[in-house]
This record gives sequence, structure tokens and C-alpha cells, in this order.
Amino acid sequence: MNEFIISCCSTADLSREVLKENNIEYACFHYNIDGKDYLDDLGETMPISEFYKKMSEGAEPTTSQVSVGQYTEFFEKFIKEGKAVLHISLSSGISGSYNSALIAKQEILDKYPDAKLTVVDSISASSGYGLLVTLAADMRAKGKSYEETIEFIEKYKHNVHHWFFSTDLTSYIRGGRISAAAGWFGTLLHICPLLRVDDAGRLIPVEKCRGKNKVITAIVDKMEKYAENGTDYDGKCFMSNSACMDDVNAVISEIEKRFPKLKGKIEVFDIGTVIGAHTGPGTVALFFCGEQREK
Repeated sequence: MNEFIISCCSTADLSREVLKENNIEYACFHYNIDGKDYLDDLGETMPISEFYKKMSEGAEPTTSQVSVGQYTEFFEKFIKEGKAVLHISLSSGISGSYNSALIAKQEILDKYPDAKLTVVDSISASSGYGLLVTLAADMRAKGKSYEETIEFIEKYKHNVHHWFFSTDLTSYIRGGRISAAAGWFGTLLHICPLLRVDDAGRLIPVEKCRGKNKVITAIVDKMEKYAENGTDYDGKCFMSNSACMDDVNAVISEIEKRFPKLKGKIEVFDIGTVIGAHTGPGTVALFFCGEQREK
């Protein structure tokens, strides 16, 4: 097996167990809630259920990305060991962490000119970002070289689909993404926005579905339309959620009706504290591989 480091950030929204099983290193974002600073350490310091409970009670967390200095320190420990590093970053369409990682990379190369350090913009987020990172780990496990893995990820990242919906508009109102009036009417009419991540890694609205059942049908419709091999899809399928497992289970039930080869194979994760600080409770996300994302 070819040995090289694959790393990501905590915003890949994978569990510690999956990261460990796949030998994936990660750097932590940060958040502040109730006046205290925390590492986004996948729920180790503060359980993610507690984080969402605080949000539902009115807490308004803020977040900060991995700093250049933190990235430099993170990369350097592997470079000192003589290892090549492939770091896959959170989408540049929603965060400046990619640029910070590039600056840190240059600092490392100035100090260690022979180092092998590559930073890839995932143009992905949450467990879709995590799905892409696990694909890189799969390539490495199959014996693919550092260069082959980079080439594959750069080419295939556009094929990882991200679809989200929310049944709670509170955080959208707080964050100014929708007005208080629109949020009030949306809540009154049970509007559940359906969103996706586009080809530039930006989160954009697609539809306004009235009622939970309609948005669940709509999100699985999108998977049927875009997944590789349609309803014969048998690739990776990840879901993440912010404290709404009943909704996740409803989506899984609908997927398994239409995609028989996925029965029992859908992996579910928590939306972590950094992504969740912006979505709030009540968000469900679906990730799968398919044709290239539309602009």
C-alpha cells in the first residue's frame, strides 16, 4: 500500500470512528457558544446533542476557521516525518479555509523545499465533503499513488451531489438569509426549502416545498434524477442531520423503496457544530455520486 497522509477539516462531518478506520487526519475549526470558545472536535468536548439543545433554547453560536498558523503546525508534523500530505479542504465557496491552507502550504514549502504537500478545494461541505475524503482513502487503500489519488479527486469532486432541506427556519432568519416576515410566513405555511451545492461549491436554494412529506419526496426525486445508474445506484450514500433523526429515517425509507441496492448501506452522521451553527436544528442533508453538478 502506498503510504501518504490524507487530511481534511472537522467540517467534513464524519465520525471519529470513520476517520480512524480510514486513517484520515483532521484539523479542527472553532466555535463560540454562550460566551465560551470550543474546538469543533466532533462532539468530544461538547456532545452535538447538547449543542443543538442550546441552539433550540436560543443560543446563537459563532464560528471561525482553521488559521494559517494552525494549518502550518498541522502540516509540519507530517512533513517532519518525511510523509507526503494530501489535504482536502472545505469548499472555497463557503469558507476561506482553502486560502488559509494554501498560505500555510507555501510557508511549509519555503521551509521544506522538498516536501510533498497538496491542497485540494473539495467544493463540498458537511458529509458530502466527508464522502469525497473517504473516496480518496479508498484510492489509497487500493494501492493508488499519491499523484493518482490527487488526479482522481480533482476530477471526481464535481460528481459528489449535495442536497439539503430544513424544517426549521429559525437559523435562516437569525443569519439574515431570509427576512423575518418571509420566515414567519414560511413557518405558517410549513415551507421547507430545498437547497443544493453548485459546481462552485456554493449553497443555493432550489425549491420551496410546502410540507415535510413533499420535501422528502423532492430530495429523493433529485437523487433518482442525478445518481449514477439511476435507481440501480449502489455507490456511497451519506446523510447528515442536525437533531432530526425522524426526518432522516423517513428519507432513508423512501430511498430504500426506490434504490433497492442501497438497503442497509446508507451511512448517517451528525451535522457538526460549525456547519450546524449556520443551519440550526432541523436540517437533513443527502449526498451521493452522480453526473457532474449543474452550474
